[in-house]
Amino acid sequence: MALNTTADKIARAARMLLDAEGADAVTMRRVAKAVGITPMAVYRHYADREGLLNALADEGFEELAAWLKGTVLSGDMGERLSMLADVYLEHALENPRLFELMFLKPRAGARRYPEDFRTGLSPTANPFAELIREGMESGYLRVEDVWSVTFEVGALSHGLIMLYLGGRTSMSPEDFRRFYQRSLRRYVDGIRN
Repeated sequence: MALNTTADKIARAARMLLDAEGADAVTMRRVAKAVGITPMAVYRHYADREGLLNALADEGFEELAAWLKGTVLSGDMGERLSMLADVYLEHALENPRLFELMFLKPRAGARRYPEDFRTGLSPTANPFAELIREGMESGYLRVEDVWSVTFEVGALSHGLIMLYLGGRTSMSPEDFRRFYQRSLRRYVDGIRN
């Protein structure tokens, strides 16, 4: 059951501003106005704007992790990697400003490669690492450092997505999806046994 506390209202208002106008639009004053409270009331729940933005990013990571966890994978290793990559892409296309906040904006406490990833602290990278490890153990992929390959796949995925979201391609959404998948397949084919 969804709660309707002041903190919940603040979080919803901040997310709506983020989705509509981007992170720069999320100010304590604008959030307070949207909720119908004073700006000082927002500070009872979030120490500062950075704390509010961090909470939004954390919510985005939880959401993406749930999308990834809810994906039923089938097919060979390449098809399953494509399915996971598609989840990343769809989440980014449906939530472009959230994706930008999650992956491009510097923030305190953000997970860092390699230390946080190697210790399993990334719920959005872990499914890729598990699948890549399986691919290496089964002989589908060359045996290399699992986390290096996972990070490279993530970098390729994020880079392509950000170029698309930033208007740096003239491709239609359908053409971009095909280009994205083709690019990831090329990378995976390059590390196959």
